[in-house]
Amino acid sequence: MRIINLNTDQPSHLQIPLTKPGLVGRGKEEEDKDMISRPFPAQKSVFNYVLAHSRTTIPNPIPKILPCSLSTAFSSSSSSISSQNSDSTYKLTHKDWLSPNEVIKIFENLKDPNSIISVWNQYSKRKDYKPNEALYTQVINKLAQAKNFDAIEDIMQKIKLDKSCRLSNDFFHNVIKIYGQLAGRIKKAMETLFDMPKGYNCWPNVKSFNLVLNLLVSAKVFDVVHEVYLQAPMLGIEIDVCSLNILIKGLCENGDLEAAFNVLDEFPKQRCEPNVRTFSTLMHGLCKKGKVEEAFGLLERMEKEGIDADTITFNILISGLRKQGKVVEGLELLERMNIKGCEPNAGSYQEILYGLLDAEKYVEGKEFMVRMIGQGVDPSFVSYKKLIHGLCKERLLRDLDWVLKQMARQGFVPKMGMWVQMVQSVVSVSYSFNRVSLSEIVNCENI
Repeated sequence: MRIINLNTDQPSHLQIPLTKPGLVGRGKEEEDKDMISRPFPAQKSVFNYVLAHSRTTIPNPIPKILPCSLSTAFSSSSSSISSQNSDSTYKLTHKDWLSPNEVIKIFENLKDPNSIISVWNQYSKRKDYKPNEALYTQVINKLAQAKNFDAIEDIMQKIKLDKSCRLSNDFFHNVIKIYGQLAGRIKKAMETLFDMPKGYNCWPNVKSFNLVLNLLVSAKVFDVVHEVYLQAPMLGIEIDVCSLNILIKGLCENGDLEAAFNVLDEFPKQRCEPNVRTFSTLMHGLCKKGKVEEAFGLLERMEKEGIDADTITFNILISGLRKQGKVVEGLELLERMNIKGCEPNAGSYQEILYGLLDAEKYVEGKEFMVRMIGQGVDPSFVSYKKLIHGLCKERLLRDLDWVLKQMARQGFVPKMGMWVQMVQSVVSVSYSFNRVSLSEIVNCENI
């Protein structure tokens, strides 16, 4: 028998069987003697297809650069940036009066973000120095690009002391966003919000307030979220639906569902009406706790209050059913989505497929995958991996053939462990009378 050797030195995406499974070069007399049947077409086509559609690409050789050339290249690049910055800032050295738009253009054309501070210092010494919101925004965004967050704090301190430029809520919203999302300085973002009325003579709006609430929830600083929420009147903020939804989200993520439902009761007191996001957040919290029936109770409440469930709402419920192994109910809910005119998305189909595969319903899983693809939804790599594992386990090689072809069409390449399972499955069917251990067939360990 010819040995199939998979070269494990190659990268995983290039490892493919080098020969077809089966017997090669054996006479009829020897075949009759060993009583070995020929592999049926599905076994051959699985590997023939991938061999025909797999291509090993060899990258072009990287041009060799001598140290002197490399040094010259960096020197040339640095001098080019320096030259471009000089071209942008030469007007600052002249005594001609510069309009605000001309100054903004100077900073906009700077190629090196690290030169912002030196150029700013140069501009601040001019007699026509009069920064406006557009210039401050340009400078702060450039500093954020350079990750020079300390310099942003210095600029903000200068603005506070200067007080000659009136700034809008949009400006502070941008600064708070940079502090919270780019710099990871949540405390500074919160301080900026509370410093706006007295420090910058600008009262925050609910949009900036909600941004800070959301940053605190994302950072899981749940004990501070409620404290900030209670300070809304002091900041002149009128709570809206988004504020309450963020509060519910934080309580659900903290596992305090009782408090989250108490916030739901606060909506009328704040002259707000819950929306689809309110209910879907609560449903997600219930499903995480395994309380799927209560989540469906909220769905009924939504319908009574005239709130239409969206795709996210249905996906949360489908996911909850999947975790409880209720695949049939999940499929029924998917049909209910279509009846209500709510378009399922990739997440909807993927949850159902995972549910079928988790329940080891591999034939149904393959049929549902066909349905997905017919709807223009591509299954995930993990789906293919789970399905191939199951089909190999059940020795369903004809279905395996289709799945492998579809996987290749989608651009996925099976990994080494998947090839091992397929080779084992094919050989087990071919030589069912005398099972051969995998280590005798392939030169690698089972993964």
